[in-house]
Amino acid sequence: MATEYGAEQIQVLEGLEPVRKRPGMYIGSTGPRGLHHLVYEVVDNSVDEALAGYCDRIEISLNQDGSVTVIDDGRGIPTDIHPRTGKSALETVMTVLHAGGKFGGGGYKVSGGLHGVGISVVNALSEWVEVTVWREDTVHRQRFERGLSVTELETEADPSERRGTSISFMPDKQIFTTGIEFDYSTLAGRLRELAYLNAGVEIVFSDYRLHLLDSNDPRVSTFHYAGGIREYIAYINHDKQPLHDEIIFIEGERDGVQVEAALQWCADAYTDNLLGFANNIRTVDGGTHLEGLKAVLTRTMNTIARKRNKRKEGEANLGGENIREGLTGIISVKVPDPEFEGQTKTKLGNTEVRGIVDSLVNERLTEYLDFHPNVADAILEKAIQAFNAAEAARRARELVRRKSVLESSTLPGKLADCSSRDPAESEIFIVEGDSAGGSAKQGRDRRFQAILPLRGKILNIEKTDDTKIYKNTEIQALITALGLGIKGEDFDSSQLRYHRICLMTDADVDGAHIRTLLLTFFYRYQREMVDQGYVYIACPPLYKVERGRSHWYCYSDRELDQLIANELPANANYSVQRFKGLGEMMPTQLWDTTMNPETRTLKKVEIEDAAEADRIFTVLMGDRVAPRREFIETHGPKLKLEDLDI
Repeated sequence: MATEYGAEQIQVLEGLEPVRKRPGMYIGSTGPRGLHHLVYEVVDNSVDEALAGYCDRIEISLNQDGSVTVIDDGRGIPTDIHPRTGKSALETVMTVLHAGGKFGGGGYKVSGGLHGVGISVVNALSEWVEVTVWREDTVHRQRFERGLSVTELETEADPSERRGTSISFMPDKQIFTTGIEFDYSTLAGRLRELAYLNAGVEIVFSDYRLHLLDSNDPRVSTFHYAGGIREYIAYINHDKQPLHDEIIFIEGERDGVQVEAALQWCADAYTDNLLGFANNIRTVDGGTHLEGLKAVLTRTMNTIARKRNKRKEGEANLGGENIREGLTGIISVKVPDPEFEGQTKTKLGNTEVRGIVDSLVNERLTEYLDFHPNVADAILEKAIQAFNAAEAARRARELVRRKSVLESSTLPGKLADCSSRDPAESEIFIVEGDSAGGSAKQGRDRRFQAILPLRGKILNIEKTDDTKIYKNTEIQALITALGLGIKGEDFDSSQLRYHRICLMTDADVDGAHIRTLLLTFFYRYQREMVDQGYVYIACPPLYKVERGRSHWYCYSDRELDQLIANELPANANYSVQRFKGLGEMMPTQLWDTTMNPETRTLKKVEIEDAAEADRIFTVLMGDRVAPRREFIETHGPKLKLEDLDI
């Protein structure tokens, strides 16, 4: 019987009901990422007060009971009656979607919040929220539960002349069913980034959850950078060798758009690292501000090269990738009406920004390099070396390119391909050695799973120029099997042959090293692959426990201990097998535990903190030994026994 479909089937969700009904639409997910997003939404409001020039200090506290408190010294949320809702402006902002001071340009010239739904969404997805506002010699308080006000706005005189807003909230376990415990380092990474992007604002981050700390004292981090993004560059390049000591800093405003850029080239880096931000939001997928920066760097440096006789008449211009080799750059724009593109809203679309960045950077950079000819010469010499190295590598590059275009069978012989030609459903497992490759080939689902065994440890491309990369057999096999383009060219996801690239290595020190080398390759060769979520890590088990006809797989020492304590009787006879390598596993075991989409665990490689990721790759995989030794001596003693493969 057909189901009736009439007016009574049309649901009308009122107030904040739609947020509780479909939380993923508003915060991305109800897992850890969405949970942490709640904090960012509240903090962004305080940062917007700082951008408007009214706030100098923001305090964020993770409280003992699991709640979060954010306090700022801004103007305080208005509390007078709103003409349209008949409620106080505070209650309106807290309980009505798309209510705020960021529409129409009255309250904020520039704001970081994308949708104007921030604080009301936090209210909707919290068990309770308590708001305190200090404003005009008065303190105002109100409590909300699951999006609804449960007290009236309470007001009393406050002679302290304090101003600002305090918001405390407890995430709702009914929404965040996987847990509501915040990760300190995840939040600290974003807060540090915000402090760099907003020079002079002091952000104090405290953790009072003593049950998670090693001591009885709270953990406190203070982020305060008077130098703004210049200090950010210094932080990223701390373990590199700069070509020029002074960080080039450019700032200006044109047509209401504020532009800040900081640039420093390093002698011991062979790739560029450009970070773009628009209204404090990291634009992972780029946008018009980054396009403008890349174009103006290429044009300006070629003009200076001609002016300083570094390129003579008849010689080809230096390419953008030559000029950017070794560059760490940050561009931060503040746009009154930002247009973000893409599903994740991480690409700036305002066309006017490209021209503004181009003209501002051209003027200031030309002026700086005219007054610092030694810096101009150092940058140009590195760019010319890169140009010459690229020419030397051109034949090797063309070999890769010709193979992929002209040969009928371009794929490496050791690749066991899948039968599907749809990249969206296809996945490839990159495994170490023929033994593991054999088990994986026999255990896989041939329809959509491909296997590429690699021999030994691949090249560390952190320390390698292009010529060696393209001559290396294992790297060539990777490039051709995956359908990757040429290093330095824009990443084209339509050429990618598999949309899940799974690194499957042994659970030992060698396996971890090979995995790190592969991650270094993807991060430095075509980082967009990682940014866009194509790279995964497979999680094979460490142990198989057997008792009679029953068996269990354990993925860590902790899991093994828990299994023995909880599942097995005290005097039971059981055996424990430690898998030293994937090759030791039977094909059916490898399928059941690591490759079967129904039962496996895959970890998607994501970059929450791009600057920290770049720094760690430099420290661990770069040429310089001293920073690596310092890192190991600092962090080594903190490792627990179960973190080590011995």
